[in-house]
Amino acid sequence: MKITILAVGKLKEKYLRDAVAEYAKRLTPFAKLDFIEIAEEKMPENFSAAEKEKTLVREGERLLARVPEGSELIVLDVAGEELSSEELSSALGEWMTGGASHITFLIGGPFGLSSAVRNAARLRLSLSKMTFTHQMARLLLTEQIYRAFKILRGEKYHW
Repeated sequence: MKITILAVGKLKEKYLRDAVAEYAKRLTPFAKLDFIEIAEEKMPENFSAAEKEKTLVREGERLLARVPEGSELIVLDVAGEELSSEELSSALGEWMTGGASHITFLIGGPFGLSSAVRNAARLRLSLSKMTFTHQMARLLLTEQIYRAFKILRGEKYHW
């Protein structure tokens, strides 16, 4: 199984990079994990709704262009479906059983996602009703992917 995390922006904080790297290392027995980062679109300080939409469309086009061909697209979206860790694990197992060999998780920028990105997704996934930074979302997502594989294999995660 191959997993790609496609995200807007870079992980800037060392402690977050270290934590994501730790979960990526733990994932190696289960899946090959790749990260793709694209630069955030710049917006004027006082932007209109139309400027925001244009920016989201441009960013969305760049994001969709980087989704690996043939991969299943899962978009992190504040308005998406909330799944428990067990439900995510089950969904991952179903996708793999159904023939998916590559899954891309997409994390948008601070202004959200274009409708084209949302519509391209197999699943729109919300990590929580709470708001997290995009950098923190990357860590939480990486940990949850690791947890999902542990659950799939029937291995203990909590002691």
